[in-house]
Amino acid sequence: MNSLYTSAEGAREVERRYREFLEHWPVPSEHLRVPTREGETFVVSCGPRDAPPLVLLHGSKANTAMWAADAAVWSARFRVHAIDMIGEPGLSAPSRPALGSDAYASWLDDVLDALHVEHASVAGVSLGGWLAVDYATRRPERIDRLVLLCPGGIGRQKYGVLVAALLLAPFGRRGRRALMRFALGARPPAEPHQEPEGARALADFVMLIAPVFGDDLLRRLTKPVLVIVGGRDTMLDSYGTRRRMARNVPQATVDLLPEAGHLLRGQATRILEFLRATEGTRHHV
Repeated sequence: MNSLYTSAEGAREVERRYREFLEHWPVPSEHLRVPTREGETFVVSCGPRDAPPLVLLHGSKANTAMWAADAAVWSARFRVHAIDMIGEPGLSAPSRPALGSDAYASWLDDVLDALHVEHASVAGVSLGGWLAVDYATRRPERIDRLVLLCPGGIGRQKYGVLVAALLLAPFGRRGRRALMRFALGARPPAEPHQEPEGARALADFVMLIAPVFGDDLLRRLTKPVLVIVGGRDTMLDSYGTRRRMARNVPQATVDLLPEAGHLLRGQATRILEFLRATEGTRHHV
């Protein structure tokens, strides 16, 4: 049983509901299972086969379902590959190698090789944003553009959410949902494929332990980068993220949404505009 869950029954129910959701993906898609050194990885691919590739990495305690509406927009112009990250409540292997090692980059190498993708634009949310930065610093030749939504590892971690996790953990599902409201700055999704029943409360925020990138690593980001962060993010210091990107990644664009929290909505068109740009970038400070 995947250690993300406290019962086999809960894990089976999440998988069942997730599979049902995938059958209603908003655009024609393929469901792929590719072998990697960390185990089998599940990918939803959609869009024209000859279009530029766009790789999507979701956040912690999530899966490819979070990208459905955005993928419907982006797949008109890109060959979208939404990847179920290993060790999360999707259909990929439960493996969770050490963050900060080369393991995740090597895993993503295997995925891209299996998809016959030599280089791509990559979009990541939260922990997925951390993984996108980690990969871009290790494999810059495989990156075209980066989109980072409230990425971990840049702005400082806020620890109030950990205190809240400890206080709310005894209250079961009600406590987890209250914790998600506090952490995300929005009402959590009601669908089980997005909020796995039985998941451990602290596992919801595995991205909190993701290592912080040093300035020297951020300076390795040489391709265009769009960063979108929320001014009311209770998990990460968005203003610190903006400052560090401005200081170390001059080719980046940072959009800080003052009233948004950790969960960002309605950014598909903005991101598409960035992905389709062929020259020049802006930096909002």
